[in-house]
Amino acid sequence: MKHSYTIIVERDPESSWLVGEVAELPGCYSQAPDLPSLENNMREAISAYLKTALPEEPLPDFVGTWRVEVAA
Repeated sequence: MKHSYTIIVERDPESSWLVGEVAELPGCYSQAPDLPSLENNMREAISAYLKTALPEEPLPDFVGTWRVEVAA
C-alpha cells in the first residue's frame, strides 16, 4: 500500500544544502545539496522511520502552511 507524505524543504543558510522534513512524521528529516538527491534521501528516511515506528502510534495529519509577516 502506498502513502503520500508532505515534505517541507528549507535551505540551510550556512551550508546552502536543502533540508527536508516530513510534516506527518515528527523527527523524520534529511538533507542534500540538490532536490533529486533530497528526494532520494527523504524516501530512505521515511522507510527507516516507518520500520521503527510503533504500529499503534497515531500519526498527525498535515493541514497546511502559511506565512505571517511580523514587524521587527
